[in-house]
Amino acid sequence: MEIERQSRRVVVDAALFGGVTCSIVGAIVVVTTVGTQEEANLVAEELVARRHSCCVNILPIQRSVYRWQGKICDDSEYMLLIKTLESEYPAIEETILELHSYDLPEILAFNIHRGEAGFLTWIATCLNKGGDDTDDEA
Repeated sequence: MEIERQSRRVVVDAALFGGVTCSIVGAIVVVTTVGTQEEANLVAEELVARRHSCCVNILPIQRSVYRWQGKICDDSEYMLLIKTLESEYPAIEETILELHSYDLPEILAFNIHRGEAGFLTWIATCLNKGGDDTDDEA
């Protein structure tokens, strides 16, 4: 079964994956870190409210060791895992830069190559800007 919507495409191959897994062309996870729980909540809530992401996981305090302006730094941060589509990346980057307190925030995107069919379909459907505000079910 193939379903095409604008620039994204959902492909389900029941013969290969038993109808359990699929891939969405353009599904990505964006990662960023922030310094406080409040900032994590703000970024996550804005990304979902603006329909740039269907879900943002906020991972509790992580220890980050990095070099910044000639010094070795050791700080606590919160990591955000942002599930979205590649077509939303520019808006996600813009939103993070708008709300982020760091001079140079970490913003990295990773392709999703495979995942559970219902969940990946949900990513695509919940980012449909023409949809209503009811909970989308895959």
